Amino acid sequence: MAGQKVDYQYETTIRVRDYETDSQGIVNNANYLHYLEITRHDFCEAAGTSFLAMQREGLDPVVRKIEIEYLRSLTMGDTMVSRLALRRKGPKFVFCQDIFNAATGEQVVHADVTVVCLEHGQLSRGDRMASLFSQYL
Repeated sequence: MAGQKVDYQYETTIRVRDYETDSQGIVNNANYLHYLEITRHDFCEAAGTSFLAMQREGLDPVVRKIEIEYLRSLTMGDTMVSRLALRRKGPKFVFCQDIFNAATGEQVVHADVTVVCLEHGQLSRGDRMASLFSQYL
């Protein structure tokens, strides 16, 4: 939930590009989903794996649900800090993700992204993914 104290495990900086804004000059809401995904992919690489590496091993983390709160707007040229924390909830993995305006520190977006794992095409308990990210869980 937005505004709660979170012990983030990863952060990255992303700059808003002109084509990501709408006719009002603000970031189109769908682009925040891209920013969240960029952050998850970069986190995986920082943790020593990638979505491609997992896929090659028959492990496919897939988004099951995204709950997102849009709190403020970013505009062309703004820089954001995108942060995440990972937790496990049974067979599901929840990425708590927050985006902040780098210049003001104001929170822009809060999202909880729920991921489940397929192993060789079958829904799994997520134990293989848990072992890949054990230092964060």
